[in-house]
Amino acid sequence: MKTTAIVAAALMGAVATVSFAQTTPSSEGNTPAVATPDSQNPTAPVEGANSFTEAQAKERIEEAGYTDVNGLKLDDKGVWQATAMKGGKSVSVALDYQGNVTAQ
Repeated sequence: MKTTAIVAAALMGAVATVSFAQTTPSSEGNTPAVATPDSQNPTAPVEGANSFTEAQAKERIEEAGYTDVNGLKLDDKGVWQATAMKGGKSVSVALDYQGNVTAQ
């Protein structure tokens, strides 16, 4: 009985260690899961299932310094696409599921 408890405890510890290893950051550490105002994925826009609503997408683009956001559409890759103004110029912008806003 005692041996079974020890084996069970050892297995639980091994499972916890493996689970912890999967949640630690990669060695690269430069690609956040979600963009913040101070960070952006260098490979943006990233394709994927986008949960931003149209209103949220427009707000996120405006928070990135763009104005007059027009023609906002979610494309087949899960990236919101629009035209907007920044610095007096009309540009194409994209918002991916991570929240990265990029000019194209």
